Amino acid sequence: MPIKKNAKKYMRVTEHKTAQNRIVKGVFKSAIKATREAVSTDKIEAAKEAFKKAQKAIDKAVAKGTLKKNTAARKKSRLNALIKKAATK
Repeated sequence: MPIKKNAKKYMRVTEHKTAQNRIVKGVFKSAIKATREAVSTDKIEAAKEAFKKAQKAIDKAVAKGTLKKNTAARKKSRLNALIKKAATK
């Protein structure tokens, strides 16, 4: 346990930021999962709608600093490629 006052404060701040990041990560991960599930069940229109929600959630995560810009771009790109591949079948 920290002894100094500013170290105690830093622990509280870290705890709060961790909780916020978990919420944001949960939102975009569940959106990605919903998109992948829609693709796996061959529901292309549902997958496209879920992809829009996933894009929004990923962009919000980037804006809040939870996710890096290039990581977000990679996730969106891979999801989009997955949907396009399923749509051409």
